[in-house]
Amino acid sequence: MAETGARVLVEAIARRFERFEPPAAASREPDGPLGWPGYGAQRERAARATGSDESVLCGRGAVGEFEAVLVAFDFGFLGGSVGQDAGARIVAAFEHAREHRLPVISLVASGGSRMQEGILALSQLQRIAEACLRARQEGIAHIAVLRDPTTGGMWASLAAGADVVLTQPGAAVAFGGARVRDPRATGEPFTAEGKLADGQVDRIVDDAELPGVLAELVRLLHPARLAGRPEPAPPPETPAVADLPASGWEAVRRARAPERPRARWYLDHYFSTRFEISGDRAGGTDPGMLCGLGEHAGRTVAFAAQTGTANTPAGFRTAARLVRLADQLGIPVLTLVDTPGAANGAEAERDGAGPAIAELFTAVAAARVPVTTLVIGEGGSGGALALTSPDRTWITADAYFAVIAPESGAAILKRDPSEAPEVAGLMRLRPEDLVALGFARGIVR
Repeated sequence: MAETGARVLVEAIARRFERFEPPAAASREPDGPLGWPGYGAQRERAARATGSDESVLCGRGAVGEFEAVLVAFDFGFLGGSVGQDAGARIVAAFEHAREHRLPVISLVASGGSRMQEGILALSQLQRIAEACLRARQEGIAHIAVLRDPTTGGMWASLAAGADVVLTQPGAAVAFGGARVRDPRATGEPFTAEGKLADGQVDRIVDDAELPGVLAELVRLLHPARLAGRPEPAPPPETPAVADLPASGWEAVRRARAPERPRARWYLDHYFSTRFEISGDRAGGTDPGMLCGLGEHAGRTVAFAAQTGTANTPAGFRTAARLVRLADQLGIPVLTLVDTPGAANGAEAERDGAGPAIAELFTAVAAARVPVTTLVIGEGGSGGALALTSPDRTWITADAYFAVIAPESGAAILKRDPSEAPEVAGLMRLRPEDLVALGFARGIVR
């Protein structure tokens, strides 16, 4: 797919593709606004080679069951570079998406701004970023697909800020292209695989999978399915448990039992289909925080689920990103709480544990969409509370929630470690205690 033209690419993804009429040309000078020698001839050669009149093709088509706006770059046309006319087309595509309430798919392959148009080309980054922002503010989802290569301004202004970012395997992805950065700057950080490891893209998708993945995302994120006030997501069902814990320490032991159901069990049974997002967009990932979008009972629900580990700052930032995305698009949120507490070592401190947890607290507090929480295991202190709904929290019979782990509580009180079970009882951390105290609405059994 990387070697094909823009039209062939969009027709492989969308049915009934209809191209938009491009806006009036911004510049009529034969060699562009700078009078760059030979620029007009370059454009003519590019047009003959690609069959395109610009580096981007914009239109709308059916992607799976629903329509979407597509912006497809043709790298064969002057390296997919963006000047005034290409920038105007991209902006017009986002305006069409806002007017007709359609998600946007950007298929990006670009070397950046077009040098032959100078500052007037570079300034298109501002206009494109503004168009993306206006669409986001009106609940229009943007899915970017990074093709080989995606560098410079189109990575920084268009693709990197998308709600969901996919990439081809092996694609070159970087702000600085290979010809302009230090020749020694090579390797994984400048590839799709490196960007995934560094939390900057959500998934690597090969060409054969791409149409199906895009159809799933368009279905989950289409404004037509998200219209109206979102209803709260119901808490998941849980395997039957005969008895509630008789003591605080028993509640702790049951929450820590390796055989109890974990986050993936709940997600598998709750969603008929789901798409996981990855990374905090700031250099990190945390496999202990599962975030994404899924379909439950015919509607889209966003989820953020802890897997029983001590979450890192990247995990909290990823969850905050998920909550903000759901709030932007009007999607209810389900959170599954299960952590002994936030990671608190030197690396976590250097990576900003406190600010990352604060970011998640703020995202949940600011959410206009309903957030539903089910505590499925350990509810360890602020690292668990940051992911917890302040007014829609349920708990399973195999879970607890506490201001701190009983062992740490004993240490703070300068008591012997053997007294942790007694401290657990004093904390009133059992499921039934948490309901009686008004923290949880009920026990899911």
